[in-house]
Amino acid sequence: MTDKQPVGNTSTEAPQIGAFEANLPDTVVALTVAYEGSHFSGFARQEGQRTVQGELEKALETLYHRDILTTGAGRTDTGVHALGNVVSFGLEQAEFDARGLDKLQSSLNALVPDALVVKRIAQKPADFSARFSAKAREYRYRLYFSAAPPLFLEPYVWWIKLPTIDIPAMKAAAALFEGEHDFRSFCVAKSADLGPTTREVNKVLIFPSQHLGEQNLVVQIIGNAFLHSMVRVMVGTLMEVGMGKQPPSWISEVLEARDRQSAGQTAPAKGLTLWRVIY
Repeated sequence: MTDKQPVGNTSTEAPQIGAFEANLPDTVVALTVAYEGSHFSGFARQEGQRTVQGELEKALETLYHRDILTTGAGRTDTGVHALGNVVSFGLEQAEFDARGLDKLQSSLNALVPDALVVKRIAQKPADFSARFSAKAREYRYRLYFSAAPPLFLEPYVWWIKLPTIDIPAMKAAAALFEGEHDFRSFCVAKSADLGPTTREVNKVLIFPSQHLGEQNLVVQIIGNAFLHSMVRVMVGTLMEVGMGKQPPSWISEVLEARDRQSAGQTAPAKGLTLWRVIY
C-alpha cells in the first residue's frame, strides 16, 4: 500500500498553508470508530499486517474502486482499544453525492471485521484533518485489583494481584503530570529522537468504576498529543507509587531525568482505550 497517492493532507508534519489549500479535496468525511485492539496490529497501516487503518482503506477501495488514504487522530499500538478514534479522508464531490452518509456507514460496517465498528459518520469542511484539527485526546486505562481474576473485564484491564493500593498517593503523583513537560522518560526509547518530546497534559484523574459488577480503577488522561506508549508508561510509573515503592514526588524526578530507564514499566496494552478525540 506504499504506492498510494493521498487525497488531501496526510503528512506527519504540520502542513504549509499554501500547499495544503492547493490540495484540498472536494469534501472530507470523518468516521468515529471503535475497535477491540487485540484483533489488530495497531491502528497504522503496515504491509502484511491486519491494522485498523488498513482494513478501513481496504473497505474504501472496494466501495470507490480506487486507493483512498485516511488520516487517524490516534495511532494506537497493538492491543490498544478505541471507543472514539476519528478517521478522516477526502472524496471527490461526485463520489460523495453518489453514496449518502448513512449508506456509506452501513457499507463500511458490512465490509470491515467485526472487531471494528464505524459508530458515527459526518461531513466536514475541506480543511478538516482528524489529526491536525484535534485539540485534545482522552485515554482511559483500567486497573483491576483482586486475588481472583476478572471475568467480563479480562480483555480490558491490567489485572494486579493485590487486594489494596494507595489511591491517594497515586492521585498526588498523577497531579504532577499535568501541565507542559518533556515526556522523554515516558515514551519508547527509540522514538524519543524522532522529534520533540514536549507535550501538554491537561488532566489526570483517578477514580473507581464498575462494569457488570466488577470493580476497577480508571486512570483518565487528557492531553493535546501523546508520544509512543506514553500513557502506558505513565500508568506503569503510577503503579510504582500506588504499591508504595516510590513516593508521589518521584514523578517530578522522572520527568526531570528525561531517560526511559528512570520510569516504571510499560503497562499492558489491553488496559488502554482511546476514549475520545476533542475538536
